[in-house]
Amino acid sequence: MKIAPSILSADFANLAQDVQTVELGGADYLHVDVMDGQFVPNITFGPSMVAALRPVTKLVLDCHLMIEAPERFVADFAKAGADILTLHVESTPHIYRALQMVKDAGVKAGVVLNPGTPLEQIKNVLPLVDQVLVMTVNPGFGGQKFIPAMLSKVKRLDQLRQTNDYHFDIEVDGGVSDQTVKACADAGADVFVAGSYVYGAADPAQQIQTLRNIAATND
Repeated sequence: MKIAPSILSADFANLAQDVQTVELGGADYLHVDVMDGQFVPNITFGPSMVAALRPVTKLVLDCHLMIEAPERFVADFAKAGADILTLHVESTPHIYRALQMVKDAGVKAGVVLNPGTPLEQIKNVLPLVDQVLVMTVNPGFGGQKFIPAMLSKVKRLDQLRQTNDYHFDIEVDGGVSDQTVKACADAGADVFVAGSYVYGAADPAQQIQTLRNIAATND
């Protein structure tokens, strides 16, 4: 399993320090939420932020592009140092081509599903991707409540993976905490994005370890 703290919940005035805190605390990925104010009602970072983060951390930079026509920026994010680029199937009519562009740029490719988007919309790209991100909240803002109905989507995705011998990771993003991480892990998730649960605590390292321990617990 992999824990991916989201810098959307970090202190932007002390971002390098907050990144180093979770790296030393045992995080596996750093989740970078990129929003354009069009695809989602919020504006955050661009490629320049990824370029600024790259020299200060060895963590995998897991960049979630919540932007219209993400293919326009694939090359920029790859050049900036992204390790994974996840693209919303809802954000482009050419999702297969966009994912191919990510792979051609030497970056791992992921596809994202909003809560209201059926799994069927990504079936044709599953052989191509390295990661599938299931949104467990509506994208755009941190600190939202986990949507339990998304667990069935994670389970069906895991079944498809096993049946077809696919090799992508399943990532969940939104409302991940000590109360929800076990259900996500049991459903088949491998990567857990946690923002406010990690960065809203006095000891982010302890929060990361708590998530890891709970997810690994056998009933």
